[in-house]
Amino acid sequence: MQPRNMSMSGVVDLAAVKAAGEAKAKAEQARAESARQGGSGAGAGAVPPSALVIDVDEAGFERDVLQLSNEVPVVLDFWAEWCEPCKQLSPLLERLTVEAAGRVVLAKVDVDANQMLMQQFGIQGIPAVFAVVAGQVLPLFQGVVPEQQIRETLAQLVQVAEERFGLIGLQVDPGAEGAPAAAAAPPAGPYDALLEAAVVALDAGDLGGAVQAYKNVLADDPANMEAKLGLAQAELLSRVQHMNPQAVREAAAANPRDPQAQIAAADLDLVGGHVEDAFGRLVDTVRVTAGDERDAVRVRLLELFEVIGADDPRVSAARTALARVLF
Repeated sequence: MQPRNMSMSGVVDLAAVKAAGEAKAKAEQARAESARQGGSGAGAGAVPPSALVIDVDEAGFERDVLQLSNEVPVVLDFWAEWCEPCKQLSPLLERLTVEAAGRVVLAKVDVDANQMLMQQFGIQGIPAVFAVVAGQVLPLFQGVVPEQQIRETLAQLVQVAEERFGLIGLQVDPGAEGAPAAAAAPPAGPYDALLEAAVVALDAGDLGGAVQAYKNVLADDPANMEAKLGLAQAELLSRVQHMNPQAVREAAAANPRDPQAQIAAADLDLVGGHVEDAFGRLVDTVRVTAGDERDAVRVRLLELFEVIGADDPRVSAARTALARVLF
């Protein structure tokens, strides 16, 4: 069952969504094949969980980070012994890295001992967290952030690595001390009936019913790409269905620093197929806001990324632009 347009012609590149799903499936197949080759033991290429968290320095950066990033996303944690917030964040990053079971590696950088790396990354304060995927650097966040936000960030990082670069990560030795518990078997599915019900609800104008149908799928299968895409689209349509487009656009033009006015206009932009305009509007608003207002705009931008799909080049460009204004 292929992803559907949800009556948003021109907004979503369904071919890209399908290609992303196929790339991810190939990555998962490669991971499964790697595990089968290892048999009941670790396998020649398997690593213990302790190898997922490493200390890096300037001398070994190319080997331990840049080269490794062609196999698995590498998360960089810039820290220092005297940094109290680092003592809260670093253990959390280590735990979530081990839980990810080889899909990411955490590289810890002591800024006191690696001043050149700190300067090269333009770090103004710590803790600071970056990612390197296939040699490309992406700022993630600075300071201590909630665990759920870190989980979501790592999940997006893994998704991009699999779908854009086909990175399957590292095989972890399940018998090694400290290895995470085996993941539960994926839900059986299929979900064609529920997904069809969502489309029927959309066609009937029952956006609330469509949202619930997609949520029902995701409750059993959180990684279901069609349901994630459909939910993001249905929620967007729900937000704009009662808007007065002229009033929304006039308010946005009159109040360029008003985050709620810009968020509403961005929703309309996206529904109208003006993807770059929607993304650019919110990136510009992030640039001129701060605190809770900035975070609200950032969150909406991430939600709109979900509507389009992580593999779309317009999303990649907007993520880079967002990173530049945030960091």
